[in-house]
Parts: sequence; structure tokens; C-alpha cells
Amino acid sequence: MKILIVIQREYLRRVKKKSFILLTILMPFLMVALVAVPLWLSTIKGDEQHLIGVLDPRQEFFQALPADDKELQFVQIDKITPEMRTDSSAYQAVVSILPVAGEVMPRVTIYSREEVQTNLLDAVRDAVNTRVREKKLAATGIANLEAIISDLEQEVSIDTKKWTAEGDEKDSNTGLAIGAGFLFTFLIYMFVMAYGGMVMQSVIEEKTNRIVEIMVSSVKPFQLMMGKIIGIMLVGLTQLGIWLATLALVIAMGGNVRGVDSGVLAEMTGVASLPLGELGLMFVLMFLGGYLLYASFFAAVGASVNEQEDSSQFILPVTLIMVFGLYAALYSVENTNGPLAFWGSLFPLTSPIVMMVRIPFGVPLWQEVLSIVLLYATAILMVWLGAKIYRIGILMYGKKPSLKEMAKWLRY
Repeated sequence: MKILIVIQREYLRRVKKKSFILLTILMPFLMVALVAVPLWLSTIKGDEQHLIGVLDPRQEFFQALPADDKELQFVQIDKITPEMRTDSSAYQAVVSILPVAGEVMPRVTIYSREEVQTNLLDAVRDAVNTRVREKKLAATGIANLEAIISDLEQEVSIDTKKWTAEGDEKDSNTGLAIGAGFLFTFLIYMFVMAYGGMVMQSVIEEKTNRIVEIMVSSVKPFQLMMGKIIGIMLVGLTQLGIWLATLALVIAMGGNVRGVDSGVLAEMTGVASLPLGELGLMFVLMFLGGYLLYASFFAAVGASVNEQEDSSQFILPVTLIMVFGLYAALYSVENTNGPLAFWGSLFPLTSPIVMMVRIPFGVPLWQEVLSIVLLYATAILMVWLGAKIYRIGILMYGKKPSLKEMAKWLRY
């Protein structure tokens, strides 16, 4: 009963904060804005058209330069004058395309008073390469060679299908599978780090304020630790649930706008090809196991130190392990059945992160079960060890604890 009181206290204390409410409501829109706004801004072109001088004595390449570019206006010049080098020049840059004796490729140089912009560099490169290609093809004397090469360069369109357990076919989307795996991977990584750190921060604050001394007089240290861990976990699940509900609402609204329901929209976007039920179940299990594992460690660290700065020496190894798991997931996507993906999805400290990348591509049931068993067995062991450290460290003040001293606490 006492642990439920601690859970209720930790949960309500956080969800009632204005910062939690604002972050929960605004985060989905912020995430969309972070992706959409830069893309939108990148499509906006400036109204000013810059003058670019082109020195092309043989006039072989000038015609290949874009004539309708809204940002660049290419004009022919006879020579590069000293005035063009000054800040008062009307030319932003000068492109010199000089022939090389005996060579098809010219010597191209772009002069500018500032660093050459990418759009100018790309425009000149594309134009020169196109014209050089035409000249080389014409030099062969083969009729219709351009059309032949274009025909050879056509790419084959490949459809991907998956066989169901009943032997039926359904559409498959590799890109969508990669995206879904990365999404769940980053969610677990961010939530475990963020809410695990929140557990540590809460323990350090109460220890620093000496509130914990009053609390342990009526609540056992283990109950206090687990109450914090579970209460903050429920905060995370509440926030995640609100975000998922918001996402589902947006998808449904998008479907209604197009005159189709959300089920048809899912079919159209390829979401139906993913193992959604398996993804959802494994995400919950991996999130809970990973959070329980790392949060108990964070709670033990928070109880052992007196200030936030003292925790870095203990947190750094765990952070590096989680970062390794994140990189292992990124590099495993090209071969989700390879050694890195296999062992990374079984090793308890990285399995919550790496396993989620593999799920959309199909994982044998025995590997999923083994991964879950190892994860929760390690999490229970970490809770037991963390509780022993928490029980002693929560009332220890003064000097910074060493690993040797913390090892002694485990034997008490």
C-alpha cells in the first residue's frame, strides 16, 4: 500500500506541472515543425538574381548553362577585367571555361570574391559535363548513340512482396520497415535516457533537501525506490500514449480530408505491410524492461552521490553502452540477421534498442522470447543490486563514494 502512495505522489507531482502539459501537447507539433519548416524554407528562392559572367572563347559551353534560373543570370564576357575583382562589380562571380589543346575536357575555374555558392557550382558542373558528354558521343560517329545509352541506363522497377503464413501475397516496403524500426529504436533510447535521468534527478534532489530522511522513517527504501521508478515510468507511458493518440487522430483526419478512412490510408502508405501487432507488443515489453534496467541503476547512482556533478563518473559508462546500442542498431539495418544485429538484440544492455530495428524484417519467435527473458532477468538482478546500494547510499552524506565502497554496500 505504501508503494502505491509513492507511485501516486511521483506520478501526480509530474503530470500536474505546466511544463509537462505544454511539452506533451506541443511536442508532436514541434517534431513536425522541425522536419517540415526547414524543408519549406529550403524551397523558398530569393527574389534577387545574381549576375554571373562566363568567359567561353569558343562558345561551346555557354549555351548549356541554364537560361531560366531564377537566382543566376549567365552572360557572356570577352575577358576578365580588374573591375570584376572589386566589391563594386556587378558580377557576383566569373566562370572561365578555357579549352585545353588535344582534350575534350576544358579547364573550368570559378572566380568569386566570396566562397562559391553550391547552386552556382552545381549549375556549371552539370552544364559542362552535359556538353562534354555530347561531344564525346558525337566523336564516335555512331548514329543514335545517345538514345542507345539512354535506353541502357533505364533502371528496372522492382516490386517487393511478402508471403503470409497462409501462403498469400501482400505488399512489402523496405524503406517503411527501416523507418518504423528507427522510430521505435529512437523512442526507446530517448525515453530510457530521459526518464531514467529523471529518476536519478529526483533521488538527488530529495537526498540534498534531506526530505528522504523523513520519508524512509515510514517507507522502506526499496518501496521508495520502486515507487519512484514505477511512478516516473507511468508518466512516460502517459506522455507516449497522448502522442500516439495525437498521431492516430492526425492520420484519421488526413484520411477524411482525402475522402478515405484511416484503414484505406494505411493500405495506401504501406503501413499495413508491417507487423503492427508484433511491433507494438515488443515495443512495450522492450521499453518496460529497458527502463526498469536502467532506471534502477540511475536510482542507485542518485542515492550514492550528493550532487548532480558527482554522478558523471558512474553515468558515463552506461551512456556509452546505450550509444553503442544506438550505433549497432543503425549499422544493423543493412543486415538484420547478421552477427551484430543478432548479438546486439540478445545482449540485455543493448537489446531494447537493437531488437526494434529487426522486428519489421521478421525475427524468429525463439530469439524474441530469449531476448525478453535475458532482459527481464538482468533487470530484476539490477533492481536487486540497485536496491541494496539505494538502501545504504540514500542516507550517506559527505565524501564521494568510490566503486570499491559501493561494492561493500552490496555485501551488507
